[in-house]
Amino acid sequence: MRTGHQPSGHGFGSPSPAPRATDTGTVLGRVTGKVLAYIALTKPRVIELLLVATIPAMLLADRGNVDILLILSTLFGGWMGAASANSLNCVVDADIDKVMKRTARRPLARDAVPTSHAFVFGMTLGVASFLWLWWRANLLAGCLVVLTIAFYVLVYTMVLKRRTWQNVVWGGAAGCMPVMVGWSAVTGSLSWQPIVLFLVIFFWTPPHTWALAMRYKEDYKAAGVPMLPVIATEEHVTKQILLYSWAMVITSLVLVPAAGVVYAAVTLVAGAWFLLMAHQLYRSVRGGAAVKPLRLFLQSNNYLAIVFVGLAVDSVLGLQTVAGLLS
Repeated sequence: MRTGHQPSGHGFGSPSPAPRATDTGTVLGRVTGKVLAYIALTKPRVIELLLVATIPAMLLADRGNVDILLILSTLFGGWMGAASANSLNCVVDADIDKVMKRTARRPLARDAVPTSHAFVFGMTLGVASFLWLWWRANLLAGCLVVLTIAFYVLVYTMVLKRRTWQNVVWGGAAGCMPVMVGWSAVTGSLSWQPIVLFLVIFFWTPPHTWALAMRYKEDYKAAGVPMLPVIATEEHVTKQILLYSWAMVITSLVLVPAAGVVYAAVTLVAGAWFLLMAHQLYRSVRGGAAVKPLRLFLQSNNYLAIVFVGLAVDSVLGLQTVAGLLS
């Protein structure tokens, strides 16, 4: 991965004025660069997955119906909340982002945005997220977003991340909250179904993150972040990945009675597929073969997307639930 730094500014040494078109291009380039830097603070690729989890939870909560306006409103509020948490995370982690190759091009690591501006940006997004969801959905949804931001920044980023290998285990709870927000936006309350979805993402997070950390463990070591692959053997890490993968798949099956046959089939096939990959990774490490943990990391995104899309389709169809078929 190339992580070389680019110049942060432009010189104006020429005594004669440049053509107007050049001035406009330069100004436009700077403005565009600044806008892109602020967008990068929000970690858009991370947010995509969080939003994917929100929609199925909302569709399940209102099974057989699709309230497009409420879904779009909740997604927008959830996007602002996730963007707030990620931006504030960048503020707190600016020092270690500078020493990790994987994160050296983040805006604060390369001084593309002043830290104080990034902090204000993140806080503003957080307040806007709360107010928007309170207005467009309900107070519970707004409060859950605030809780998510606070937990991610204050508990995970500031306390757990640099102190314990269980950082992603418990800190990952923040990434599970979109399903709770989505469900509460529809119902104004919580129930066992969003808790199951919460736990699916909770158990998914360690395999997803540790597989990436195996690939970049030297980066984490240099930054002083005690990720599990930094402090444990590869065999131990892949064993933990396997255990959490089993917990994830089993938990996903708990939701089957409240869903239809579409979700049941999708989650069974996707679960078997992911467990096969996790077992292959564990066996390869035990056998001393060269491993590619990044493959499991990438496929974990696909697994979660497949399961949640399957749940969304199942909910929209509104067919009789498995519990109803068996009764």
